[in-house]
Amino acid sequence: MKTRITELFGIEHPIIQGGMHHVGLAELAAAVSNAGGLGIITGLTQRTPELLAREIARCRAMTDKPFGVNLTFLPSVNPPDYPGYVKAIIDGGVKVVETAGNNPQKWLPALKDAGIKVIHKCTSVRHALKAQAIGCDAISVDGFECGGHPGEDDVPNFILLPRAADELKIPFVASGGMADGRSLVAALALGAEGINMGTRFIATQEAPVHDNVKRAIVAASELDTRLVMRPLRNTERVLTNAATERLLQKERELGAAITFADIAPEVAGVYPRIMQQGEMEAGVWSCGMVAGLIHDVPTVQQLIDSIMAQANALISERLAGMLR
Repeated sequence: MKTRITELFGIEHPIIQGGMHHVGLAELAAAVSNAGGLGIITGLTQRTPELLAREIARCRAMTDKPFGVNLTFLPSVNPPDYPGYVKAIIDGGVKVVETAGNNPQKWLPALKDAGIKVIHKCTSVRHALKAQAIGCDAISVDGFECGGHPGEDDVPNFILLPRAADELKIPFVASGGMADGRSLVAALALGAEGINMGTRFIATQEAPVHDNVKRAIVAASELDTRLVMRPLRNTERVLTNAATERLLQKERELGAAITFADIAPEVAGVYPRIMQQGEMEAGVWSCGMVAGLIHDVPTVQQLIDSIMAQANALISERLAGMLR
């Protein structure tokens, strides 16, 4: 399948693995790239630029295909060493960067000078247009269904994607609710040039997370996610568990007076305990509504092959058969 996204990033299939905290390690990124998609290393999971450089080198040893690095720009009293991370990406020969969070404009000149293509994650058309205006090469359009941070507009992809198609000139991929060949064909029909998958890639054999996490996703339905941190305007979609319910109870009790300190026990530093140790009640963790469409834990190759086979069959047989 050839789209503007496959051409832009030099990949075989229009499938991108989203950057995910403590999931986007070299093992998963390399597996996705080797299967014909675009694997992504999550930059800030590596605590220092030196560790990111090492992770990029590990990934390069596992694949000769293109892969990228996610770099999320967050407001912080003590911000990460972003210049160091950007240097590690450039020195590592990475040719694709997925940016997220705050406006990446100040970092674009250095990335562009190094020949790096930038895809920016957006939850609204207005933010996507801004990213296009500052020189991003592509957009990952995140609908309300997505795991992690869906923004504050609450617009699902059935509306957001065609709105983006109406407004954008640069290519974009659909993120949020993407799981299979049906997702890909629907995204293409709505104007996207490919898909970005997060939660679906966690439930693969190569994903470097505890089996408890994968089992939780397979067991979950589309009704098992919750939105937390809405009062802080930092909304996150997470899988429901005891920690999630505790956090929501605090939000109900404290209302507008709630602060991050009030919910820190449920959110601060919990990802290693959940993702690596499998302590499923340790805190809240990002998961998309797409969990309701995930029923197995295949290899990445099996997953991508099945997506493309289903998409090809839908386009060439089912949809083509409807034309008279």
